Amino acid sequence: MKRIRILHKTEYFYNQPVTFGPHRALMRPREGHDVHIVRGAVDIEPKAKVRWLRDIYDNAIAIVTFEEPSDKLSISSEVDVDLYYDDPIEWRIDPSARTFPFQYPPEEHIDLMTYRLPSYPYDGTTLLGWLRDLYHPGQVVSTFDLLNNLNTHIYRSFRYDSRDALGVQLPNDTLRLGSGTCRDFAVLMMEAARYWGFGARFVTGYIQMAEGQHGATHAWTEIYIPGAGWRGYDPTNNKLVGSEHIPVAVSREQEKASPLSGSWDGPADAFKRMNVSVQVVPIE
Repeated sequence: MKRIRILHKTEYFYNQPVTFGPHRALMRPREGHDVHIVRGAVDIEPKAKVRWLRDIYDNAIAIVTFEEPSDKLSISSEVDVDLYYDDPIEWRIDPSARTFPFQYPPEEHIDLMTYRLPSYPYDGTTLLGWLRDLYHPGQVVSTFDLLNNLNTHIYRSFRYDSRDALGVQLPNDTLRLGSGTCRDFAVLMMEAARYWGFGARFVTGYIQMAEGQHGATHAWTEIYIPGAGWRGYDPTNNKLVGSEHIPVAVSREQEKASPLSGSWDGPADAFKRMNVSVQVVPIE
């Protein structure tokens, strides 16, 4: 077990005071057998009320309602988390799913159906053509190797681009441009896995970097494998998701896992800039 502290601050600056509509914030890590929250604190400016709820994916959502105008919006979160060892190499895949193709058990079909449907069906032809380098219909391959090869193929095929624009690229755009962000690579892997028939979902959270580096917000893909459950793949770093990854939200589409979303009302040129700061540090 190790304990870490996550400090996440998002700031928006405006040329004059504006009014803010309700905001939706994802700040609290998803707890489970391997992630336990020890302590948490939130600081918000301007004055606001916070209401917590759980969405359909069991993500913890903070609904923030602001009480006064301001030329600055700031939301800071500080969380201490205990992480327990969960070695991805020790996954136990059900014997029926160790080779691909396989069928999900009948009792899981309905629950997995929404995660198996592509989000970008018009990108299917191009994406399936790109996937032929990894798998041809009629082949029988190791499920673990197939997904690992997909993870590595994305890592080796595309250049990382720290694009600040909101949202993600369509899979076709990532294939055409040959570059993308962690969000783009997570969406590409999610869609690719779905075209093979896997249940897959988008994950946003934090990643603890190497010693001496700050952490960062991050995105990756989880794929449902019988016997092993939802397992994470990080194509940006060519890794199986491990204890350095701290999930905050999961969803079928990436829009529902945005760390902060909301609206403001004021002159069109009122917005000045934004700043995001993240630190993920170990606690002795």
